[in-house]
Amino acid sequence: MKLALTAFRSKPFRLLFAGELVSLLGTAVAPVALAFAVLDLTGSATDLGYVLAAGWAPQIVFILVGGVLGDRLPRNLVMVGANLLSAAAQGATAALLLAGIAAPWHLAALAAVRGTATALFFPAAQAVVPEVVEATLLQPANALLRLATSSSTVIGAGVGGIAVAAAGPGWAIAFDAATYLASALILVRLHIPRIVVERGETIVHELIEGWNEFRSREWLWVIVVSASVGNLVATASFAVLGPLIAKRYLGGAPAYGAIVASQSAGFIAGGLLSLRWRPARPLLVSVFALLPAAGEIACYAGVRVTAVIAAVAFFAGVGLEVFGVNWITALQQHIPTRVLSRVNSYDALGSFVFIPLGLVIAGPLADRFGVTNTLWGFLVVGVVSIGAALLSRDVRTLRRVDGTGYAETEARATAAS
Repeated sequence: MKLALTAFRSKPFRLLFAGELVSLLGTAVAPVALAFAVLDLTGSATDLGYVLAAGWAPQIVFILVGGVLGDRLPRNLVMVGANLLSAAAQGATAALLLAGIAAPWHLAALAAVRGTATALFFPAAQAVVPEVVEATLLQPANALLRLATSSSTVIGAGVGGIAVAAAGPGWAIAFDAATYLASALILVRLHIPRIVVERGETIVHELIEGWNEFRSREWLWVIVVSASVGNLVATASFAVLGPLIAKRYLGGAPAYGAIVASQSAGFIAGGLLSLRWRPARPLLVSVFALLPAAGEIACYAGVRVTAVIAAVAFFAGVGLEVFGVNWITALQQHIPTRVLSRVNSYDALGSFVFIPLGLVIAGPLADRFGVTNTLWGFLVVGVVSIGAALLSRDVRTLRRVDGTGYAETEARATAAS
């Protein structure tokens, strides 16, 4: 634990942590607010899926652009610009809802703007950590940042459900807009040097270089392919059918907020565990850690008792966080820093590519086959995707590398050969 807290001695890391924590508090409130804003307008899971898909589609389209920008420009400034764009989109969404003139297409269009901002933010945010802490502190720093995400989600999801019920979704989304502005003011104080790009390198050349780094590592692309299917299943089940189950059977937004908050508490527990536990085979452990999330889908399908779903969601959160911390650390240790944003963007592109499809098809499938049968079908697909990742020897055998960044890892590999 002392080693983990050592990361806070770095002023750049403190600024990064504070900037992300502030924006995450609003981000945690927003999904509950947006889901019930759409359901209040139309009551349709299909419409909710379309709005959520509109937010995800630009992430697929622009994530590679975000990767190139993150490897060309000071990464904190890319993050600042993205946060300002998100603030504008969420502010407009809140204004429409509070004025009582919002329509689903308004929410979809503004979700697309925010999705574009996320595509620009994500690769830079994932790659900036090695620039603000020493190599020996990478895993603790990643765990602390993800703990910030989890803690804010616990608070935000619980408060979000209550706030939506008490004041309506407009005020909750207005709060999200304000936190993006506050985060931008913090992150602009970071001083990250511009990465030197060789003269004559075009964007296409940089994308090809990033792709070559991505495809050359089997453990990397196998996990991403598995995640592409798993994320389709998870977002369709939790983001579309979960709120629908909550509205029909569990009492609405407060119940859904409680389930999300419980899962986020699991994220906190998983983050705390990851501060101390560094498995020798991180990806093997991490893939198995995804199995409790399948149990949460099963509970939505067959149990429909808020307390039970929330309890299983807690363990799902633990597993997802263990996976996330070990995955990010593996990327930072095994990928050259100069291309890390681009590799992160390919990771995100592959992992997210089917999410809009899942969001769009969840409602129609539930209408056609029933919500219960649809959830059971998603469960089977998700478990198969987890099992398929374990067929890769590289995934099963990738070893933890303690106390090194990419350069030291490569030096060891060269010496060993």
